[in-house]
Amino acid sequence: MLYLVRMDVHLPHDMPAAQADEIKAREKAYSQELQRQGKWRQLHRVVGEYANYSVFDVESHDELHAILSGLPLFPFMTMKVTALAHHPSSIC
Repeated sequence: MLYLVRMDVHLPHDMPAAQADEIKAREKAYSQELQRQGKWRQLHRVVGEYANYSVFDVESHDELHAILSGLPLFPFMTMKVTALAHHPSSIC
């Protein structure tokens, strides 16, 4: 099942830089492992924002929920999830 997810990050302005850096390092490692597994298919930055659009390929809604809630930045994010279906005019 394919999902398009917009993630907007809202770190507290008073968060110590060392703490933010540690969370971001864990987030990078987690996301890269999911990319290697083929579950996090695409990751695109939104220009000028601390946000991204990502495409996930997972077995179920529950699996996607587990992946997203496991993100180290999850407590500091707002997300919009859109389920995707194959378009009949697509040649891919």
